[in-house]
Amino acid sequence: MYTKHNIIEMLNSQSSDMERLFARGVEVRNSAIGDGVYLRGLIEYSNICSKDCLYCGIRSSNREVERYVLTETQVLDAAKFAYESNYGSVVLQCGEVKSERHITLIEHLVKEMKKLSNGTLGITLSMGEQTLECYQRWFDAGAHRYLLRIESSNRDLYNKIHPNNPQHSYDERIMAIENLRSVGFQVGSGVMIGLPYQSVEDLADDLLWMKRMDIDMCGMGPYLISEGAPFGLESAHLLKSEQWRFETSLKMIAILRILMPKINIAASTALQAINPMGRIKAIECGANIIMPNISPENIRANYNLYNNKPRSFDSKIIEDRVHYGEWGDSSHFNSKKR
Repeated sequence: MYTKHNIIEMLNSQSSDMERLFARGVEVRNSAIGDGVYLRGLIEYSNICSKDCLYCGIRSSNREVERYVLTETQVLDAAKFAYESNYGSVVLQCGEVKSERHITLIEHLVKEMKKLSNGTLGITLSMGEQTLECYQRWFDAGAHRYLLRIESSNRDLYNKIHPNNPQHSYDERIMAIENLRSVGFQVGSGVMIGLPYQSVEDLADDLLWMKRMDIDMCGMGPYLISEGAPFGLESAHLLKSEQWRFETSLKMIAILRILMPKINIAASTALQAINPMGRIKAIECGANIIMPNISPENIRANYNLYNNKPRSFDSKIIEDRVHYGEWGDSSHFNSKKR
């Protein structure tokens, strides 16, 4: 049993101690679920968002971003590419929209992706806080994994990075995660690492929060400033170095793997924004999921959550470890069903 004190020590590790931590993350992963890597073709459906999160480049009040919604043909073409490339799974991601029209469109797209792949494509959604009824409809349509990041489990810090209005409620976020679980989704969450005002103690609490919430998958990575968001620009003087954020993100992956051996952990795109080999290094610390972007190339620049976001990834680098044609469901989730 690891205590908060143990976790803080690991987060502060340097040099040979840090390398041993990374090696331990890999050892635990390989023992618990093997050394295979699973692909999730990422489709960025729309950058329209009703939320105004202070750290995000597609926040609703950012007038500089060109808004878009992919057509049904564009989404299904991307899903067909994933299917024919034997990826096994896709992730359909967009800003948070709660209209009935949007909910129905996503429901339809999920059904069509299932149809074109003869039911073989795994489908993850990442579309923010929705109602229990909405989650049920999307689950019934064929989606089975959902990523809803908490961003920070510290309530005060959560409130710092979101506008002070009822639309951005910490408690509503927690309730949404619980609703996803009750519907039957494999539930993912995650945090930003290296936020201004965030301490190492906060990061330790984040890891313990994810364990306590019994998540099935995790997507987390270094905090990166967006030109279209005020939080990072106003508090840039409080930022730790990119190298610190990069190394600490890798430590977080290794520690979470040790704490939760059987969950799925994604190698985040944000790591690659700092280091061209960032996602590979995450795999070398205990991650097991890679999400290549398969959105139409002409729109990728508009889904700019943060500066210098990478728009491609060459999975051939790890081809000998990729489990093509498999969903790669969370072993942690599957073990709970027995």
